[in-house]
Amino acid sequence: MDYYIYKLTFLTAVHFGEGSLSDSTNMIMADTLFSALCCEAVDSGIVTPEKLVNYVENNKLLISDAMPYVNNKMYIPKPIFPVKSEEEGDSVIKKQFKKLKYIPFKKIDEYFKGNINPFSENKYIKNMGKSEVRTLSALRNKDEAEPYFVGTYKFFENSGLYIIVGFGSKEIKEEFDILFKNLSFAGIGGKRSSGFGRFTFRIFSFKEEMLSVSVGAENPFYISLSISMAKDYEIKEAVYNSYYKLIKRSGFIYSDTYSNEYRKKRDFFVFQSGSCFSKPFEGGIFDVSGNSYNSGHKVYRYCKPLFLEVK
Repeated sequence: MDYYIYKLTFLTAVHFGEGSLSDSTNMIMADTLFSALCCEAVDSGIVTPEKLVNYVENNKLLISDAMPYVNNKMYIPKPIFPVKSEEEGDSVIKKQFKKLKYIPFKKIDEYFKGNINPFSENKYIKNMGKSEVRTLSALRNKDEAEPYFVGTYKFFENSGLYIIVGFGSKEIKEEFDILFKNLSFAGIGGKRSSGFGRFTFRIFSFKEEMLSVSVGAENPFYISLSISMAKDYEIKEAVYNSYYKLIKRSGFIYSDTYSNEYRKKRDFFVFQSGSCFSKPFEGGIFDVSGNSYNSGHKVYRYCKPLFLEVK
């Protein structure tokens, strides 16, 4: 498989929902990215969503979560793994480690040896951007517009998000690139009709061997750089002797061919990115369409892990 980094520079503020319209995070999970690509596939007709699903299920397409970068410093999710620090008894340092959500890719070794400075890393990543609440207006069949509040995030210059994508063939990459370019014009996230979420991107090659790092671990383990979930037959082995966090993914289905009104996706629990597993697993794509009514098609939740081996 050939891997590439897609480095996103946002041209506008973004709205990545956190459950409330007035809130926004600054990160995109792999399932959101995949859903956006499926929507672009439907609109463009270049490739069908079913074909994208087939690529993923046959290990010909892998997508990480969107992770932050500041200047040339690339970050990955903080591993959910017990790390002993020399100052582990200091409550102030403990709080800073708890606040730490991402670590520099090049400092993985320092992190696992307990030598990373959580104060400087937290301060540095704050330079990525800032949260804002904007006031928009809606007519809603009335003469006077009604104001409402939208949470947004504005990335500073030389900051943004990047994804790692693996391709099983040149043709799949070509199809992905067209969809991703269309997505950059349309925008990603919420409130795209208000101009949010638009971006440009650059592509860099990424050697597969960089998905394996040596830190002198007693036993090798695997950090997932994307949200993920094991299939039923894998789950017992996946969680054995592993460190992970489960998060709930939900949301609404935006599809004219699914229903003539908005429907809620079935709630689904996944492993948070940064979860560490003693053995790799396949994972896959799950159908999260509602069960209480007939629908026009399946609704897909991307839960395929992209692993970073630590040994």
